[in-house]
Amino acid sequence: MIFRGCVWKFGADIDTDVIIPARYLNLTDPWELGQHCMEGAVPGFHKKVKRGDVIVAEKNFGCGSSREHAPLAIKAIGISCIIAKSFARIFYRNAFNIGLPILECATCSDQIDEGQEIEVNLNTGEIRDCLKGQLFRAKPIPPFMQELIRDGGLMKHLAKQLRR
Repeated sequence: MIFRGCVWKFGADIDTDVIIPARYLNLTDPWELGQHCMEGAVPGFHKKVKRGDVIVAEKNFGCGSSREHAPLAIKAIGISCIIAKSFARIFYRNAFNIGLPILECATCSDQIDEGQEIEVNLNTGEIRDCLKGQLFRAKPIPPFMQELIRDGGLMKHLAKQLRR
């Protein structure tokens, strides 16, 4: 699985209230959630993002509450994956549950510029800055987790297994 897109950068400790404010938690449609994604940090974010773009952040991305709405809103607006120094544990789990790829990389947020096009190889954990040619290595996603992503998340993966 290889993704290519432009980078949107965020700092450390981006909590789920920043990703999707609590006042929208009554929404259930992923598209509607996406319309409010990151609106406190980047007004009109959902209109600026292009399908395939990548979020690059510092440490502890997705901290705060355990709402699954946060990764769902990010996926709904077309973000192909998130790269951060680290993720909050529950966000990490929720992202894979809905089929949103995330990678941990200690150096990307320090060296890749916002707006830069990057290529992300989920199989190998390689991240390439397309302009500078720099190569970064993230922890590769284990094969089982890659299967969850390919299948569209945990529930779709389980349904597929039951059909076999």
